[in-house]
Amino acid sequence: MNRAATSPQSVSQAIPLYSNGMRIGLLGGSFNPPHVAHRAISLFAIKRLKLDRVWWLVTPGNPLKDRGALHDLDQRIEAAREMADDPRIDISCLESVIGTRYTVDTITYLRRRASGLRFVWIMGADNLAQFHRWQNWRRIAAEVPIAVIDRPPQSFRALAAPAAQALARYRLPENQAGRLADHRTPAWVFLTGMKSSLSSTGLRNPDGSWRTK
Repeated sequence: MNRAATSPQSVSQAIPLYSNGMRIGLLGGSFNPPHVAHRAISLFAIKRLKLDRVWWLVTPGNPLKDRGALHDLDQRIEAAREMADDPRIDISCLESVIGTRYTVDTITYLRRRASGLRFVWIMGADNLAQFHRWQNWRRIAAEVPIAVIDRPPQSFRALAAPAAQALARYRLPENQAGRLADHRTPAWVFLTGMKSSLSSTGLRNPDGSWRTK
């Protein structure tokens, strides 16, 4: 597996190895803690979207979440490496290296730095439900195609949310998911069949520690 150093000294160490033309899924999050659904979503996306790799972008902190229970970045990265356990999943702390917590900055940077790649942003339906609260969310949609993974029971709420409604005319039929990485933006697809409601929040104890079972 291509592994970024836990505390990289340069951007080159924080961006996983790649070859131009690759189709890369980007899965951002706190990974506090990483869990089996992160891995399952990644493998599901690789298959349905015909991706070469999925990069887990472990954020230094989500601007929309309380950081009080957030574990150290090094700990979360190491746990993510152990959980991923697949040569097609790479772990990166790029956002910490370039000094941002906003997805729009990360995507802009990657598209400039690795212009030969075809990126797809991957998010769960729970994130689509609040996507309209993200910094410059319309620009994100204009920069990269988006794959939304169904996360029951969030489906109805997500598809009725402001961002989904605003982008409704750009939604592709699910049977065209394999073409998403090559599609002109804005473009997004809602993928069903991934039935897991597991969340990092549900795996944290009240004091913020991670559950062992």
